[in-house]
Amino acid sequence: MTAPIETGAPTQRERLKAIIGGSTGNLVEWYDWYAYAAFTLYFAPHFFPSQDRTAQLLSAAGIFAVGFLMRPIGAWLMGIYADRHGRKSGLTLSVALMCAGSLLIAVTPGYETIGVAAPLLLVLARLMQGLSIGGEYGASATYLSEMAGKNRRGFFSSFQYVTLIAGQLVAICVLLVLQAVLSEAQLDAWGWRIPFFIGGGLAVIVFWLRRGLAETQSFAVAKAEGAPKSGFVELLTKHPRETATVMLLTAGGTIAFYAYSIYMQKFLVNTSGLSREAASQINAATLFVFMLLQPVAGALSDRIGRKPLMIGFGVMGVLCTYPIFATLAVTKDPLVAGLLVMGGLVIVTGYTSINAVVKAELFPAHIRALGVALPYALANTMFGGTAELVALWFKQAGMEQAFYIYVSVMIAISLVVYVRMKDTAKTSLIRED
Repeated sequence: MTAPIETGAPTQRERLKAIIGGSTGNLVEWYDWYAYAAFTLYFAPHFFPSQDRTAQLLSAAGIFAVGFLMRPIGAWLMGIYADRHGRKSGLTLSVALMCAGSLLIAVTPGYETIGVAAPLLLVLARLMQGLSIGGEYGASATYLSEMAGKNRRGFFSSFQYVTLIAGQLVAICVLLVLQAVLSEAQLDAWGWRIPFFIGGGLAVIVFWLRRGLAETQSFAVAKAEGAPKSGFVELLTKHPRETATVMLLTAGGTIAFYAYSIYMQKFLVNTSGLSREAASQINAATLFVFMLLQPVAGALSDRIGRKPLMIGFGVMGVLCTYPIFATLAVTKDPLVAGLLVMGGLVIVTGYTSINAVVKAELFPAHIRALGVALPYALANTMFGGTAELVALWFKQAGMEQAFYIYVSVMIAISLVVYVRMKDTAKTSLIRED
């Protein structure tokens, strides 16, 4: 006999506990995901034998992009799973997969030891992590948005990106610590494996933490009312406009985020000519401030709406991306470089701080996790996951400035969507009080 489903609104204490619990797991998942990018400069030579640094980075970036190919599949499978079995169940499954992928990277021998099997195992690990992170985004964005309460939904849901950025920041801090305590030779030889062991261990802890999370009121109500089952056909036939909106509003935002965060560390070394240590320090400092801006902008959206922030990102992104990157390319002063990167990240905050809640507010509860996850993952795969690959390809082809134009054009496309869409703060389909 099935137990009755509780549909009462959670207390403020229960909301806070659930948001902290969900956010902690999200941080660990994204730490595991970003550790690959943070340590690429060190492990790339072990998996891709070449004397050309750009060629090695290009190969590693290709596998980073391959990981994104699994994200739509993960979003599809685990989005449906989270809609049918609960947000908590989806979050628990995603972190288990991430743990397995991280540990596989940690123990895989290099190319000199096992030959072509080394990059193949690296691909397998990234595919597992891509499957995990594809489901994680939809489940966590939905969970945080549903648990937040209508008056502070922008603020609390912004912690989805706070923990996403924190995961990246922790990965960079681990890199900085290892750079300080290990010699260059030790870090190149075996030290790069340490962060993947750390990530795998933390994921095990989070797995057990997530098993104790409370379920959301929205899911419970949809379950109790016998809402239609979540599925791909249901999404495309009943919610085609919302699905297209999520894809298009994500396109410019995701490529801007990856350009100013993930790719920036390599850009500062490979193009600006700064040291790896200086690039890591700049990336860490700017991401820390960027992280603190998310709840500020999220709270602002609760007062003035989501639409003004997204339009602000779109306009400034179109106008400023090319000048920022072009100036960074010839900048040798780490302080100036840091200020330029920070300027770009302040602009991107208009998207990152509220994109999760905007997407969640577009869909009814019975298909919300899938509706948030799948179109986002598709756009992220096409534009975010390929950002490094495209940037390095343009650089190798001798026309690096084309990447700055490409990013600006994609932001402009998203800007059109921001201008035309309704403000979801006023039309939200999330029914929780």
